[in-house]
Amino acid sequence: MKLDFISDDFLLETSQARRLFHEYASGAPVVDYHNHLSVKEMCTDRQYDDIGQLWVSEDRYKHRAMRLCGIDERLITGNSSSYEKFMAWCSVLPRLVGNPLFHWSCIEMKKVFGVDELPSADNADEIWKHCNALLSGREYTTNSILRSFGVVRLSTSDDILDDVSLHDRASEASGIDVTPSLRADSALAFDGKFFRAWLRKLSPDSTIVSLSDYLVALKSHLDCFASHSCVLADHALDNAFRFVEADFSEVSETFGRLLDCEEPDGERIVALKSFVLGFLAREYARRGWVMQLHIGAERWTSTRLREAAGPAGGFACPGNSVDLKSLCRFLDSLDRENLLPKTILYTLNPTDNAMLATLTGSFGLGDCQKLQFGPAWWYNDHKCGIMGNLAALSSYSILFNSIGMTTDSRTILSFSRHEYFRRILCNFLGGMIARGELPDDFEFVGQAVRDISYRNADKWVYNK
Repeated sequence: MKLDFISDDFLLETSQARRLFHEYASGAPVVDYHNHLSVKEMCTDRQYDDIGQLWVSEDRYKHRAMRLCGIDERLITGNSSSYEKFMAWCSVLPRLVGNPLFHWSCIEMKKVFGVDELPSADNADEIWKHCNALLSGREYTTNSILRSFGVVRLSTSDDILDDVSLHDRASEASGIDVTPSLRADSALAFDGKFFRAWLRKLSPDSTIVSLSDYLVALKSHLDCFASHSCVLADHALDNAFRFVEADFSEVSETFGRLLDCEEPDGERIVALKSFVLGFLAREYARRGWVMQLHIGAERWTSTRLREAAGPAGGFACPGNSVDLKSLCRFLDSLDRENLLPKTILYTLNPTDNAMLATLTGSFGLGDCQKLQFGPAWWYNDHKCGIMGNLAALSSYSILFNSIGMTTDSRTILSFSRHEYFRRILCNFLGGMIARGELPDDFEFVGQAVRDISYRNADKWVYNK
């Protein structure tokens, strides 16, 4: 089956959309402020052994689809060969029509590797040989592929204990501005034995015997991230997120009980988490960082899959609607002190689109927009999800202020999704021009396309 539908005008339904994309979006720089790329691979400019390593092994989206199609876990995350995993993925790809993986995979194969046939069980071996031959060349290393997508700036998601000095080396090796983004979830993981072991890693040169000691240690790590040009932090506010305003003496006692190997009740832990989250957010504000809140994932689904594939194995799902009162209490507690950092709100539940888009106008007294409704995230980064996100921004917030797209990905080929997003954006705005809902002024609308594609993110996130 030919990939003729992946054409220059893919997803562009009107002449106006085509003009916007080709004149204003195509070839524009890529700025990606949230992803899970390996900094080590950028430092070494990794040369991939085979297409399975690059395309299948770390892609949780593909793994989920393979499970849905009945592929044995051995061929997904198990000990089978890269070739076997690649063959298994190609065998299911033709069944994914309508799923964003179908579009993404076809784009990646055609535009990166020049493959003009739909991968399938019948041609997988031929495609394997073709792609592997290309991967042996220097134009298909990690950094070369990233540069081919037009990437000029990116921020990886890094645990508070990670060595962020590698980002400086990655920037030098790649010619791309590579900076860390703090993923601080472990700082709020107050679950007994694990937490006490983690504390020893957080502060190996000193003993943490109080909450005050703990906060000092956290600040030290934030300072380290800042010294390596970090300007973003990230928290997963999962389905059960609750926030309460808590007194220091109360939560200090709870922290002491944790250190004494006790297990405080749930309400005490909620208060402690709320206090430390607020402490971190205020520190972000003082440093001028952007806080990202990824809201609404239900990660505890299958215990069996979690044990087989790990906590990020691709088996989470959207949770119930966000506890809006808790979210507002959290943001308001910061805003009252004028210590609300610039904040991006992502939702995994699309029923919350209007709510969060509207919420962006509820804070930020002054000369800076404090809240952004983030791009369609995770299970929402498909055509319908992106269009829903754009519609919510248009109706309830300010579309032209949007900070565009981010990949949230572990694979470098996923950077093709910036083009996917831009095509949908141009089709959205081009359709409005065609229907007479926007002026027939391409310079006006085209500049907005460029702003949303990369310039707003560059300015609002990175102060560039």
